[in-house]
Amino acid sequence: MAFTAESVPELAGKTFVITGANSGIGLAAARLLAARRATVVLACRDAAKMRAAAEKLRASSPGAQVEEVVLDLGSLAAVRASAAEIGERFPRVDVLINNAGVAFLPYRETVDGVELQFGTNHLAHFALTALLLPRLLAAEASRVVNVTSLFHEAGKLDLADIPRPRAYDERRAYGMSKLANLLFTYELDRRAKEAGRALRSVACHPGYSATSLTGVGPRMSGSAWLGALMSAGNVVLAQSAEMGALPTLYAAVEPSLVGGEYVGPTGLFGLRGPPVVSRSSEASHDRASARALWEVSERLTRLRFELGAAPR
Repeated sequence: MAFTAESVPELAGKTFVITGANSGIGLAAARLLAARRATVVLACRDAAKMRAAAEKLRASSPGAQVEEVVLDLGSLAAVRASAAEIGERFPRVDVLINNAGVAFLPYRETVDGVELQFGTNHLAHFALTALLLPRLLAAEASRVVNVTSLFHEAGKLDLADIPRPRAYDERRAYGMSKLANLLFTYELDRRAKEAGRALRSVACHPGYSATSLTGVGPRMSGSAWLGALMSAGNVVLAQSAEMGALPTLYAAVEPSLVGGEYVGPTGLFGLRGPPVVSRSSEASHDRASARALWEVSERLTRLRFELGAAPR
């Protein structure tokens, strides 16, 4: 039976943290989770947009527990501060959904001097997950959901391009950041299992969904024709943000998942349709690459995942 919005169970007592949840598939996922009585923590950079989104969620689901935390993924210091706030306000996090991202941008760097797409899409979420690990391990059976992209299939991990590429190409940089999401997902799941932890790490992609993500790069570069092309694609090929959110929701709540899966739409070459467990690229399963990326990420963030051994 296909996974639909009706497949999401009642979630009272569960806490979900969603980055970039003020628009697109993050907001669509938050709306359904709030309707199922979960505590939903919106973690977004723009406080005004986040507040407006939270008000809409509360209006659509009266009594919904919708919380707000400002999170700037362009600064590791800001990520630390936001993670500390989440840790103070919530005794446990049942599901962390690393959803926020940027795509196809002209060259920019984070505050820490990291190429912006890699820094935002992977490194900041790596740091946020490490910092929230005590709250994740406090939950009975927690999950980390990393939202990647079909574009990971064109990605190549080049450690020499971290933290700054030798020659910048926005598509190559985006592909590497999305491949990094998967390498991180699988390595975290392996480490959690080796430590005997109940934490599950799952990846998903939304297919081609009608969101504002792909329009940011053309606007920043001033490319009117590329912006028009992206808009046309949203109309002709894309599915709705609500459909695009289903893989995220499946990854977050489907009880049959054991960790280490990759979830995406079933139809039109993975671009649209209900979600299923799929198969990511061969490069995403390279364990040596995953370990190397993990080591670089620890060095750049100055953080370690303290999984330890599960208590008996």
